[in-house]
Amino acid sequence: MPSLFDPIRLGAIQAPNRILMAPLTRGRNTREFVPTPMMVEYYTQRASAGLIISEATGISRQGMGWPYGPGIWNSEQTAGWRAITESVHKAGGRIICQLWHMGRIVHPSVSGTQPVSASATTGPGAAHTYEGKQPYVEARPLRVDEMPGLLDDYRAATRNAMEAGFDGVQVHAANGYLIDQFLRDNSNFRDDAYGGSIPNRVRLLQEVTQAVADTVGADRTAVRLSPNGDTQGVNDSDPYALFAAAAAALSKIGIAFLELREPGKDGTFGKGEVDPVAPAIKAAFNGPLVLNSDYGQASGQAALDEGRADAIAFGRTFLANPDLPHRFAKSIPLAPDVQATWYSQGKEGYIDYPAAIS
Repeated sequence: MPSLFDPIRLGAIQAPNRILMAPLTRGRNTREFVPTPMMVEYYTQRASAGLIISEATGISRQGMGWPYGPGIWNSEQTAGWRAITESVHKAGGRIICQLWHMGRIVHPSVSGTQPVSASATTGPGAAHTYEGKQPYVEARPLRVDEMPGLLDDYRAATRNAMEAGFDGVQVHAANGYLIDQFLRDNSNFRDDAYGGSIPNRVRLLQEVTQAVADTVGADRTAVRLSPNGDTQGVNDSDPYALFAAAAAALSKIGIAFLELREPGKDGTFGKGEVDPVAPAIKAAFNGPLVLNSDYGQASGQAALDEGRADAIAFGRTFLANPDLPHRFAKSIPLAPDVQATWYSQGKEGYIDYPAAIS
């Protein structure tokens, strides 16, 4: 079986190792959702990853609700990302752009409009806004006649990502955001072609992924799913059947790889509610499968050894250890991340985690 240090082909991308950097929202952009020079250093520090999956990046003003998050719907944002990709490539790295529509998790104080979702539902808890945390507001259901425009937004964001120099894109269909809100039956109460049966609830994921793949090529298109448990109030009564069907649809498109964020029942950042769904997904998906959530070097290697995964995406460990593959290779102790600085906008907890000395 392969080791974490062995290369892997992910569609059109030849990754030199199987230690991928998971997408990590960090909040270091401008209020206009434009990447900043500080982000160039952050991503370049982590260029030794087999592949960097960028932080979630808004495809449109409608779908973007995270303060100081990045967008990729206009030329200024695209230029900001281009500085990052050029530096990552110069350092020998590879990077793809995660495309994001937040759906009902968008707050009107950030977006300027009422959020949209599969159905008229409200996210639980409170939203991050520029004025502090505020309760979510009820979303309006997306109309069927709005779907072509949504697909156009994904196509345009994909074209911008390639203009910005990314090696590909990942469709964010996880973590309780728009596509996930369509997928799962506790947030999708539609009675049209996008609701009810599992094939109908998978329809938007399939259409978005196909639109992106038609724009950039299936071999430069990836998808992220979160198949197990509640994420931002979104859940499903039969995740095994739902996500196996989703995986089969994505396999038919021929995407480069599928990433799963699936914590265990004892997860440290979210908890699974049922036994792992990944095996059912792997059985239905004919392509590289990347697992993510709470993995260390030993547990990640075990997942490869047992054939449960083809690569592992590391999040918080990459946040605090920019040279993570080197530390794994040399058995150097890992630095802990500081949660208080995850979204603090400053250099602290962002670009000041040092590389190992040896």
